[in-house]
Amino acid sequence: MTRGTVIGDNIDAALTSAQRRTGLLKHRCLDEGAGLWIVPCEAVHTFFMKFAIDLIYIDREHRVRATVRALPPWRFSMCLPAHSILELPPGTIDRTRTRKGDQLALKPADKFGAT
Repeated sequence: MTRGTVIGDNIDAALTSAQRRTGLLKHRCLDEGAGLWIVPCEAVHTFFMKFAIDLIYIDREHRVRATVRALPPWRFSMCLPAHSILELPPGTIDRTRTRKGDQLALKPADKFGAT
């Protein structure tokens, strides 16, 4: 909302323990606009991943607490004040100019044409 940009239009949510454990491990890459919103989560690792990811740490009010650009495989990252994390293709943070303090609007995608 702060910057008037769309971070992604095909972002899945990892809400269960099993979904959070699997994360993006089965993916070979992420297309622009794709991603994973992990709720709740304040730390991630990229062990066994095949590609780098951008991270946006979000608090309960959907404000950006921190960003990490292009975290490569075999790394760990955390932000203790975060409540959830958006995992996105590398370059998303720069493309959208997302910064700490930005307010995000997280809306479910309308995949069935309903209004």
